[in-house]
Amino acid sequence: MKLPFAAKWCAVGLAGLLIGACTQMPTEKQGVSDLRPQLSFKTSEDGMRAAHVFVDGLDMGSVGDYLEGVASLRVLSGVHAIRVDLGGRAVVEEKIYLGDGVNRTVLVK
Repeated sequence: MKLPFAAKWCAVGLAGLLIGACTQMPTEKQGVSDLRPQLSFKTSEDGMRAAHVFVDGLDMGSVGDYLEGVASLRVLSGVHAIRVDLGGRAVVEEKIYLGDGVNRTVLVK
């Protein structure tokens, strides 16, 4: 049985569409950056690493947990009261503004 010329081309076109539908469409992947401000601490004395960090009155851990170049403390943007205590006395007391994308290092002496 012989198919008409138009029927052959319709069959070829349909096969081409079906094969083309099997491919995956290109997608675009975008990552989301964390732009929250970061706070880290720098100290030259090993004893200061045990000092406790308070942000807005909340104990956030020790200075050694957030050393510059190693780790940082992420906070919300805005004004924050930073206090570093060692042995019951305040070593550092600062009120600072941290905006989105800002990395701030506090020197602890």
